[in-house]
Amino acid sequence: MSAGPPGMTPLATPLSYQVTAGDDVGHLVDELARLRIAVFADWPYLYDGDPDYEARYLARFAASTGAVVVIARDPDGRIVGAATGAPLADHADEFAAPFAAAGLDPADFFYHAESVLLAPWRGHGAGREFFRLREAAARAQGFRRAAFCSVIRPDDHPARPEGQSSLEPFWRRLGYSPLPGLVAQFSWRDRGEAGDSVKPMQLWSRTLG
Repeated sequence: MSAGPPGMTPLATPLSYQVTAGDDVGHLVDELARLRIAVFADWPYLYDGDPDYEARYLARFAASTGAVVVIARDPDGRIVGAATGAPLADHADEFAAPFAAAGLDPADFFYHAESVLLAPWRGHGAGREFFRLREAAARAQGFRRAAFCSVIRPDDHPARPEGQSSLEPFWRRLGYSPLPGLVAQFSWRDRGEAGDSVKPMQLWSRTLG
């Protein structure tokens, strides 16, 4: 999420950030659903947004006492991006299961969930700031390890944009690396699909300093 499409001229005005936690997280569910549906419709998620699913998924997220939301606002105060995080043990079982199967305690990890930013506002360092602020929240809750996942798409996927660059170098610069053999299985409906299909999700982690 840290860079816009090739040829985009970055906007000159910086974004502002706000970290929300506790009871205030629930008030952001509608905004999060809007952003998730808009951003995840694009590559690599290709998500065919389902408002009912969003309501269930985000209600579970908001119920976690450790949940945090980092909000990015434009100069007019509009929410144009958000990043979420919560203790892994409070998140969807599909993500915690590979850790447990590998002998790792999910309770030891803080999980970075979505990181979504509207396209015109990419290229201002929001991706780095989203990670920095969530990691600070994780440390404040006593976590020393953080994790996230990325969808695995085949190189020859017909929807892959020509010249699409990978975010892996960015994640590695932040200190994250893929956990060998830890792949979650998560289902959603791609645009153009009749129903949900299972997607493999590579899990990444780092130790928080």
